[in-house]
Amino acid sequence: MKKEEKYAIIRAFAKDYKRSAKLERGRILAEVSKLTGYYKTYACELLTKPPSSKRLRIKRVRFSKYLKVWDVLRKLWATSNFACGKILVEAIPGLLESMVRFGEIKVIREKRKLLLKISASTCDRLLKSERKKLEIKGRSGTKPGPLLKHQIPVRIFTPWDEQIPGFVEIDYVAHCGETLADTYISSLDAIDIATTWTEKEACLGKSERVTVKAFEALESRFPFKILGVDSDNDALFINWHFLRMTKKKQITFTRSRAYRKNDQAHIEQKNWSTVRKIIGYQRLETEKQLAILNRIYQLLSDYLNFFIPTLKLVRKEHIGSRVKRIYDKATTPYQRVLDHPNIDEDTKLKLKSKYLTLNPAALLREINRLTRQLLKG
Repeated sequence: MKKEEKYAIIRAFAKDYKRSAKLERGRILAEVSKLTGYYKTYACELLTKPPSSKRLRIKRVRFSKYLKVWDVLRKLWATSNFACGKILVEAIPGLLESMVRFGEIKVIREKRKLLLKISASTCDRLLKSERKKLEIKGRSGTKPGPLLKHQIPVRIFTPWDEQIPGFVEIDYVAHCGETLADTYISSLDAIDIATTWTEKEACLGKSERVTVKAFEALESRFPFKILGVDSDNDALFINWHFLRMTKKKQITFTRSRAYRKNDQAHIEQKNWSTVRKIIGYQRLETEKQLAILNRIYQLLSDYLNFFIPTLKLVRKEHIGSRVKRIYDKATTPYQRVLDHPNIDEDTKLKLKSKYLTLNPAALLREINRLTRQLLKG
């Protein structure tokens, strides 16, 4: 006898069992135990609380209308370097326009309308099976520089106007592999707080003079003048060479608090999403690799700043013990620069002209090709 049939018998006797006197209950219990094969103790429990009859629910399958654009959405997602739904949705108009202009994809009007109104949750749901997570860890190459700390103010105690372009956070990313021994390549990473514009420069070795040279090369690629620099307490930044350079250029130089990584949350996030996620953790140590890496960073500058939207934290709301973070609309650094009143019109016109010459799919293909070449040594 099947389990459901036994439960049916128990449900049939349950009402009479609850209403009956002690003698009659004993008779019903004996009969149920004989029919079902259950021990009297277990049968008694079931008769007291009979199992409910579960009806078979037929799940209605609805096919999403966005399946029509699955093939194009997948290409746009790959071109966005596998961005999450919230960022992908805001990136689609710019990527779609550029890729159609350069003949990378062909999209009919119906599909274009669907792509422009698709939601972030729908993107994540459609791309769920394609998304893969990569979990890797590396070493930290930061060494404290205590000698000049008293001459360089902590940022939270220094007036910084984060709404004006030019105030940047900087940090080093070490491409040392599994050991910090000998000479290896490091990447100087920088992000502007107001516009989220990001630039990178690779250098061989980690001397103080090399750091100054890398910063000056990186500085020349920003579309606006750098007004302030905030670093961690690494000896590569907390030194006379770097301090003298910032004073000469009239740049406000501040540092984060010791052992407070969240003081540099913006650049720490970029270290992962725009350096480690693309370059990885392999050891790089040759002049050839240095040249390739700097070429990758030039292409990444155009790809990230012109085509990949970023989210900025607007405020935090404390709801009991829970913290709710409110973000602005995801926007590309390029668009943030165009919308900012402090950027002059000549700079905006140059950026607009450059934007029309850029093909995001071609940029990403070249970045991937050079990355493979870089990792081969």
